[in-house]
Amino acid sequence: MHGAGNDFVVLDETRGLLGLTPAHYRFLGDRHFGVGADQILSVRAPASPEVDFAYVIHNADGNEVEQCGNGARCFARFVFERGLSSKAQLRVQTRAGVIAPLRQDDGRVRVDMGAPRFGPEALDFDASGLSAQPHGDWALWPVPAGSETLALALVSMGNPHAVLRVDDVARAEVTRLGAQVQAQTRFRQGVNVGFLQVQDRTQVHLRVVERGVGETLACGTGACAAVVAGIRLGWLDAQVAVHTRGGVLEITWSGGGSPVYMTGPAQTVFQGEVELPDDLPLSTPA
Repeated sequence: MHGAGNDFVVLDETRGLLGLTPAHYRFLGDRHFGVGADQILSVRAPASPEVDFAYVIHNADGNEVEQCGNGARCFARFVFERGLSSKAQLRVQTRAGVIAPLRQDDGRVRVDMGAPRFGPEALDFDASGLSAQPHGDWALWPVPAGSETLALALVSMGNPHAVLRVDDVARAEVTRLGAQVQAQTRFRQGVNVGFLQVQDRTQVHLRVVERGVGETLACGTGACAAVVAGIRLGWLDAQVAVHTRGGVLEITWSGGGSPVYMTGPAQTVFQGEVELPDDLPLSTPA
């Protein structure tokens, strides 16, 4: 499946866990030797009667992560298409908390992504020795990236995001700068790096380098984090169209402790079966 080009292998584990290892997830995500995907999504039975499903996400490098917004829409579309639930709106448990995908009449899926969190502690960011740079009623953090120092907005959407405003995403050195920010050990859990171009108060362009994946065609939580940062910094209105390389996502946030809502496409590409090799390495390759 894919959501605005952010692509996934989706596994139905509602009738029992498959017992996959990190090596299995890396195999499934490998675009040459496996199936190929940015993330592998597992649809699982709920551990509590308060939710409908559990949602587990592994990056292509085999590591489990907290949240994936484009994946959430594909998760919901998968559940609807497979007849696993007749509800129009689901309550889904993730490592980052409960989200609520809602099926819309036009085929898109709207997801309550929960409220954003701010500051170094929300991202497990080591701010020792750094001084935040005031910007309006918020602040940007100066983070080294090679020989440069970048002014980053830090936002958690259940997973960590650093947002950098650029003049032109097409010309921005996304690969180099993204890798250099991610190499900073100050981000103890790693970080997703978003490059935000503000077209006007309701339209932005965005590219995101994700943890354990690299640049993806779209990043749902990255779109949420970028819009939230833009609103807090006074650049954007409450509803914004985010133009990614894979499509357009609609993000709405009314500020404060209110949830962020994301609306966008979710498409099934193909269904099939794959045999998992028996001789996969147990650890991440160096």
